[in-house]
Amino acid sequence: MGFLNGPMPDGWNETNIILIPKVNKPKRVKDLRPISLCNVVYKIISKVLANRLKKVLPEIISLSQSGFMPGQLISDNILVAYELTHYMKNKRVGKTGCTALKLDMSKAYDWVEWEFLRRMMKKMVFCKQWVDLIMKCVCTVSYRIRVNGDLSNDFKPERGLRQGDPLSPYLFLICAEGFSVLQKRAEEDEKIQGIKVCQGALSVSYLLFADDS
Repeated sequence: MGFLNGPMPDGWNETNIILIPKVNKPKRVKDLRPISLCNVVYKIISKVLANRLKKVLPEIISLSQSGFMPGQLISDNILVAYELTHYMKNKRVGKTGCTALKLDMSKAYDWVEWEFLRRMMKKMVFCKQWVDLIMKCVCTVSYRIRVNGDLSNDFKPERGLRQGDPLSPYLFLICAEGFSVLQKRAEEDEKIQGIKVCQGALSVSYLLFADDS
């Protein structure tokens, strides 16, 4: 049907946005969390694609990413981070010290460039048919915002992934893998150096927690 041969029914990717307050008395836009409500047809299609995609993620995503990875828990990286921090705080020998930076990607999903996502999937050697199908899910979306019970006029974005879309966490992992590769290259070029808590231990230079590193 449409899922196999390409054409999709009209309105299959229309999405309503509900604004959920993050604080008790929101005053600014950033105090609200937008949640996308996709329709049933899109939800089924994206769920099928997400279930297929997550099977290959362990083969293409670095072990440093633990969030949304099948068979891994985000708490794994949290425990490693605690151990490394404990080691750094109690380090008493050596002439050089250690430092840790926590980087938070502000509005991480909203700033994903679609062309970057496409190129990342091509670099990971996904076939053209798969890439086109994923990009059709991402790029054909139209939004309407529900405010005080009424829907706004529809509009089309030019970037970003939807909160609440089954595909979004896995597509974000693919985008974050680009950052992971840059970190690895910096370590290979000796621009950064990982931490070893003891002799023979693995060197850890970065850990990713979904949109935090």
